[in-house]
Amino acid sequence: MTTILITGASSGLGAEMARQFAARGNDLALCARRADRLDGLKAEILAAHPDRRVETRVLDVTDDDAVFAVFRGFAADFGTIDRVIVNAGLGKGAPLGTGRYDANKETAMTNFVAALAQTEAAMEIFRAQEAGHLVMVSSMSAMRGMPKSMTTYAATKVGVAFLAEGLRHELHGKPLGETVKITVLYPGYIASEMNEKAADKAMFMTSTEKGVRSMVSAIEKQVADACVPPLPWAPLSVFMKHAPLPVFKRLM
Repeated sequence: MTTILITGASSGLGAEMARQFAARGNDLALCARRADRLDGLKAEILAAHPDRRVETRVLDVTDDDAVFAVFRGFAADFGTIDRVIVNAGLGKGAPLGTGRYDANKETAMTNFVAALAQTEAAMEIFRAQEAGHLVMVSSMSAMRGMPKSMTTYAATKVGVAFLAEGLRHELHGKPLGETVKITVLYPGYIASEMNEKAADKAMFMTSTEKGVRSMVSAIEKQVADACVPPLPWAPLSVFMKHAPLPVFKRLM
């Protein structure tokens, strides 16, 4: 039986991952800022799967000390944390130089600096256990520099992907590299609270359930990286990286 720690688990992709992982027979360590949402999700999962174990803790991932305390607390609760999914994130942003540095800084602190803290806390546990699976939720926006309100967001998603890939590089060829696995996910447009305002405009938007099913499948296969859902995002990733800027700009 696998124990999975998910941050940002109170809504959206995190909550749906919790549901789907529970249905597959996993125990869950769930954390997010909203206690009422966590309590409701725990009750929902246990009603559907009474043999599962679900523990919850309130966590604001921008509080570094709290991140380490919560991760260590979950490790003490379960004895072992087999997988950590760094999922918590923020979608705020504004074009650079338009007076909204506050929004861009908040996104940078939540999506990158807080992800660094979560990765440090996860790897502390995995190094002690000499085993584990780190899953970093990046974004298709990490494939190319993005304009306007997406600029800072995309940059943070490149950053978290490189954190995870750097760890994979470090561990490759070492004994710990055989027992600690690293996965980076690049989700395309999957319906969630974060992008509900863009749902009518976004191309290739898929439902939360279907999109998360692709994420969960890739995670359980412990792939190194995956664009999810694979269609259309895997072939589109090549276009996004290599299309001439005038062509790419017309699609954005």
